[in-house]
Amino acid sequence: MHQTISRSAALAGALLLGACATEKPAGFAATLPPPPAAPAAANGAIFQPANGFAPYHAGMRAHSVGDIVTVALIERTVTSKSASSKTSRDGGLAVAPPATGPFSFSGSDLNSSASSSFNGKGDAAQASSLQGSISVTIAEVRPNGTALIRGEKVMNFSQGDEWIQLTGIIRLADIGPDNTIASGRIADARLSYAGKGAVQKSSRQGWLLDFFNTISPF
Repeated sequence: MHQTISRSAALAGALLLGACATEKPAGFAATLPPPPAAPAAANGAIFQPANGFAPYHAGMRAHSVGDIVTVALIERTVTSKSASSKTSRDGGLAVAPPATGPFSFSGSDLNSSASSSFNGKGDAAQASSLQGSISVTIAEVRPNGTALIRGEKVMNFSQGDEWIQLTGIIRLADIGPDNTIASGRIADARLSYAGKGAVQKSSRQGWLLDFFNTISPF
């Protein structure tokens, strides 16, 4: 009896944990620039590397680890899918009994028939749109002129929290003079827009109904 109660409590605990609010994934914190190196002894030259240096063609554009890039989010996707299947099959068999001999018997001919049919159809459609902007930092600069960017924006409201997280690879040459880049130019992009709170909770079905829908064979 005690073992049965323990299993029931464990199952209830697992269900309650599964029903908890969505937690914000970690690993999207801003990347800070490396700490400045110890100043070298002055050698009398006008140019000193410790004062910072940017190539002429780069100007004030972001190009180093820790620099800020503003991503213009212009995302719109529309997908649709349709599938249908229809099959039918008919068969029949007729046997006339012998009129004479040991296997003869009176009665009409033996007849049998069978038929089967299947008609299935499915349609699915989804549309999503996201517009806005988010400022991220350069986390890594690579020798081929690309860079890894990563960042997040967290918004706290009275009815819950929302966040946007973004990571991907960009070309440094695609960064505009105002340090902006369109989201469509990000390779291997990972964009997440989620949240938790009263609004998100009310848009999901209850955990008990979700549990029965999971195990239901229908």
